[in-house]
Amino acid sequence: MKQVSAICPGTFDPITNGHLDIIERAAAIFDTLYVAVLINSSKKPLFSLEERMALIKAATAHLPNVVVESSSGLLVHYAKAKGAKTIVRGLRAVSDFEYEMQIAAMNRTIDPEVETFFMMTNTQYSFLSSSIVKEVAQYHEDVSGLVPAVVEQALQTKFKK
Repeated sequence: MKQVSAICPGTFDPITNGHLDIIERAAAIFDTLYVAVLINSSKKPLFSLEERMALIKAATAHLPNVVVESSSGLLVHYAKAKGAKTIVRGLRAVSDFEYEMQIAAMNRTIDPEVETFFMMTNTQYSFLSSSIVKEVAQYHEDVSGLVPAVVEQALQTKFKK
């Protein structure tokens, strides 16, 4: 039987329940799902790479086929190194689609064997972003329904009262 793997990339600063929803659904489809924590030099993350990876590992511990790694190069090169021909991306709104379509087209130009699968987020998370979560947590508001418990605790530690 052929093993089918996919990549679910992102900055995940921090992982939200919206991210986790996409990861769980993709993990149910693919034999192996690599969650690739991307290093983006244009962003100033709240959590270090190591912290983000640890939070994702904790949040996905119930998913035995999820592998959490980091990547600093082009995503299609990472996919090729992993033998994955599928990139999974979550979409919240039409504005996400326009941006993601550009990335998917460029990835396909670089490596025509790599396909991008778009998954619509659960409607309860359609407004959710890591940026919004950090903004709300900074003001000590409740984010318990927005992020896994381990992330809520980490945010509370980062933004101590």
